[in-house]
Amino acid sequence: MNERGYEAVIGLEVHAQLVTATKIFCGCPAVYGADPNTLVCPVCLGLPGALPVLNREAVAMAVRMGLATGCRVAGLSVFARKNYFYPDCPKNYQISMYDRPLCEDGFVEFELGGEWRRVGIERIHLEEDAGKLLHDAGGGSLVDFNRCGVPLIEIVSRPEIRSPEEASTYLVTLRRILRYLEICDGNMEEGSLRCDVNVSVRRAGETALGTKTEIKNLNSFRAVDMGIRWEMDRQIETLSKGGRIEQVTNLWDAASKRLVEMRSKEQAHDYRYFPEPDLRPLEVAAEWIEALRRSLPELPVDRERRLRRHYGIPPYDASVLCGEKGLADYFEAVAGAGADAKLAANWIMREVLEEMKSGPAAPRSDPGAVSSAGPFGFEAPLDPSRLAGLIALVKKNAVSGSAARDAFKEMVRSGETAETVVARLGLAQESDSAALEKWIDEVIAENPDEAARYRAGKTALLGFFVGQVMKKSRGTANPKLTGELVRVKLGT
Repeated sequence: MNERGYEAVIGLEVHAQLVTATKIFCGCPAVYGADPNTLVCPVCLGLPGALPVLNREAVAMAVRMGLATGCRVAGLSVFARKNYFYPDCPKNYQISMYDRPLCEDGFVEFELGGEWRRVGIERIHLEEDAGKLLHDAGGGSLVDFNRCGVPLIEIVSRPEIRSPEEASTYLVTLRRILRYLEICDGNMEEGSLRCDVNVSVRRAGETALGTKTEIKNLNSFRAVDMGIRWEMDRQIETLSKGGRIEQVTNLWDAASKRLVEMRSKEQAHDYRYFPEPDLRPLEVAAEWIEALRRSLPELPVDRERRLRRHYGIPPYDASVLCGEKGLADYFEAVAGAGADAKLAANWIMREVLEEMKSGPAAPRSDPGAVSSAGPFGFEAPLDPSRLAGLIALVKKNAVSGSAARDAFKEMVRSGETAETVVARLGLAQESDSAALEKWIDEVIAENPDEAARYRAGKTALLGFFVGQVMKKSRGTANPKLTGELVRVKLGT
């Protein structure tokens, strides 16, 4: 609830491009990045006499998404023509679904602020994508029709979202499900996942819905959050001053981080829907639906709960690890190779992900380091057994944390085991008191002012001395024993 006594009512319409090899009604390749207008044919250009033929794999993907979100899958659904005139739509209509969609009445569940939320899904239906307008510097526009006919599913939530944070988390959860099912790569920057938001506000406690406005051109999770906040503030300010909300469509301007009014919002009757005459009603056999249900993987929320329960890792760790199916698979493989689960989670979330973002890929000669390629592939810098071996050395204090991080980088570079790298580089943890005392004496001699301040009561400098000893030892000093010996040396 807003501090001025208003609450938001938010619904999302999410369009997800399906990763089929060909388009939904023709055999043109459905790929991103080709030269403009090279992946087109009479069907997706809407030339006279061309007839659509439905892509079975697109239907299978849509059904799987419906099943993954608890929807009821219709045995009989109907394609419809959505009529509108715009340069990116060569037929002047889009083949979609209207009053008889493929999937209805589901939900998405997620955790936010320590509480589990459930947002209802009104419908999931199939449709074809439109082309893409490219605006040039001179004020003109060009049209690339390559995207025309690429299969989409539209996922329409119920207006049950009450905050920008909840909207963003709902969208993140949808993206995870789509990627776990391997039916959409979820790339918002390339437009394969797009989101339109409907926003209205009302006084807290009221049940009637306010006038909603629509926000388009939201191409990131942050844009969704910022766009909703902007529109909520605008509507609340308008109503607080006695004004009224007009039903309009707004575009999010990412450069200026503000909304720009585009047009008055269309109603369903504006599109003059009617059944698509060139396509038969879509019949989906119950046996096929059940076969697709059996093919579903363990879904991210279910897996997150299982990891927390089975491995005893914190909710945050489970959420990060289950963000990608390949990452969760890797964690379970490392834990299965004998690594302590919490240490494995820490190493994967920190060193492994950091290395994947900034470092070179693992050697191709390492058979366990690389999994499947493509948009859903996962490539780890170390195979699970070698990372588990390094974690085991840390667990039994055979190597310090800082030395283990050095060993990790060398293992990625060389392809060697943890034991080999630690032995070759002399990274084994030093716990011999005599060796530690020698380094401690040197550090105290080099830092007399800090030693005097420590003796005068500033015991927080203990970490400074331990850190200096770790540097001298190249990370091999036992940090716990070093701290104890520093206290003795400095008289505390």
